[in-house]
Amino acid sequence: MKKVDSFLLKSFIGPLVFTFFIVLIILILQFLWMYVDDLAGKGLDFKIISELLYYFALTFVPMALPLGILLASLMTFGNMGEFSELSALKSSGIPLQRIMLPLIILIGFIAIISFFFSNNVLPYSTIKARTLLYDIQHKKPDINIQAGTFYNGVPAFSIKITTKDPVTSRLDNLIIYDHRQRRGNYSVILADSGYMSSSSDETGLIMTLYNGYGYTELEEKNVSLALRKYPSRKDYFKKQTMVIPLTGFDLQRSEDGIFKSGPAMLNISQLNFTIDSLNKKYTQKLNNEFKDFKNIKLYVVRNIKPSNPAQPEKSESNKFVGRFDTKVLFDSLSVPEKKTVLAKAIQSLKEGNSILVEKNESQHYEIKAIRRYEAEWNKKLTMSFACLVFFFIGAPLGAIIRKGGLGTPAVISIFFFVIYYVISISGQKLVEENVVGTFAGMWAASYILLPIGIFLTYKATTDSVILNIETYLMFFKKVKDFLYRLFINESSRNSATD
Repeated sequence: MKKVDSFLLKSFIGPLVFTFFIVLIILILQFLWMYVDDLAGKGLDFKIISELLYYFALTFVPMALPLGILLASLMTFGNMGEFSELSALKSSGIPLQRIMLPLIILIGFIAIISFFFSNNVLPYSTIKARTLLYDIQHKKPDINIQAGTFYNGVPAFSIKITTKDPVTSRLDNLIIYDHRQRRGNYSVILADSGYMSSSSDETGLIMTLYNGYGYTELEEKNVSLALRKYPSRKDYFKKQTMVIPLTGFDLQRSEDGIFKSGPAMLNISQLNFTIDSLNKKYTQKLNNEFKDFKNIKLYVVRNIKPSNPAQPEKSESNKFVGRFDTKVLFDSLSVPEKKTVLAKAIQSLKEGNSILVEKNESQHYEIKAIRRYEAEWNKKLTMSFACLVFFFIGAPLGAIIRKGGLGTPAVISIFFFVIYYVISISGQKLVEENVVGTFAGMWAASYILLPIGIFLTYKATTDSVILNIETYLMFFKKVKDFLYRLFINESSRNSATD
């Protein structure tokens, strides 16, 4: 059995590493597709791009690992079934569960490692990735002026050109508005042609203009609006060089602490502390709000003297408690007093209702915040447990379909992973909206797909042909023959009647 176990481990580890990196590369490409607009045109060097992809690749590991296990188990057992290796092992008296045992132990270790990775490495890499992406998103793009439109990427300037030579980078018919004094379009430069280039240290933009005019409105101080004459100055130049300082075009690295309080940036112990603190804060706030509402709006004390108060009666505590009939009290009031009382009651109801609506919305947002942290706490466990779930789906399914390679297993793996992902996302949304419980929503994909894996394991153990296409073809052939015989008999009966 040691040779069989060693053979299975060698057959499984190779496809696992191969499929894991394939899935990881696909997830990285998906990330690049989503954020291509934030990365393009920023002048980022290879080091920054590599650092960003490295940190995001670490955040994709818990998601890529279950899918890689599913695909690798399908390929391994599919190859063994296709080359009759699995049939040979079963014919020698080794059950499928015993064949799967060394891989079950290996997947168990991988699940434990995945949990520790999600609990320790994932928060750190998520903070680094989100912080670096935030810095890149707020980095101003490189100077890339397009012809025919105003470009506002240079601080305090608006530039428009008519044509741009792609070979010599010559700009024709320039219009430059200077907004540095924040007085509107007080200064404009028109030039026949020009060139733009960055300074050697890339801290400034050098603009060399030829054959143009400069128009500047002079500021009038201490002059009323009726007496203003709007003086201006016109300058002509054959060549003019402008140096504009560039700020914000270099990458400014932020501190890692700006995202450290997010749910995905915390480990299990930090999540437990945060959830406990938020629950205590929510309970205390809820009690205080109810107490304030009860004292101010629910039980309002009015200085109303009943016209015919009932006789006080003695309570169990030997204290006299005054009671009165509200109907008798209301009937004793005059018509104007009744109108006043009703108006005040309606106003109190409206105010109380608006307060309850406002408090309900505030409490809903606080509950959503708590549920987000609880969902992240469970997510660290569900992604690790998914490794076992996908193995129990992939291994028996590969033994049933008996198809190796990357084609059929990849299609089946994507199908099951999409189901798992949709159920997980839907359950997480329901948990965050406080529609279902945290355990029911976050573990929905696991307790839905795990019975499917157990069922497939049972079918593979009994050599089921549930996924054999020839079985279904034979079934449809029998149905076709039955319908054909039925049609022939009916035709013969009709002929005999005629």
